[in-house]
Amino acid sequence: QVQLLESGGGLVQAGGSLRLSCTASGSIFTISVMGWYRQAPGKQRELVARMPSGGTTTYADAVKGRFTISRDSAKNAVYLQMNSLKPEDTAVYSCNLYLYDGRYYRDYWGQGTQVTVSP
Repeated sequence: QVQLLESGGGLVQAGGSLRLSCTASGSIFTISVMGWYRQAPGKQRELVARMPSGGTTTYADAVKGRFTISRDSAKNAVYLQMNSLKPEDTAVYSCNLYLYDGRYYRDYWGQGTQVTVSP
């Protein structure tokens, strides 16, 4: 079993910054992809940033140049630095890891953390 623990959400004014963290624990053998998704009220969940191991990092067009995804492999952690935040960035942010847990490759999700950006 794998658990993902997120932290770092909150309320910030437009133009401000937040840093989200997600740390995985449990039966982790290989992490293939680490990423962040978000879901705003009344909207579908969307990809924010995705970082495959040994691959190319991708960002949603809406966050390019403002958000940066990074990882600490030793801690099984992924981070999302969010700068120049806008009200339209308001959403619940969830981390996602695609990993091998000793039996299967599968997706694991964090519990979600609320990010609210005021005008």
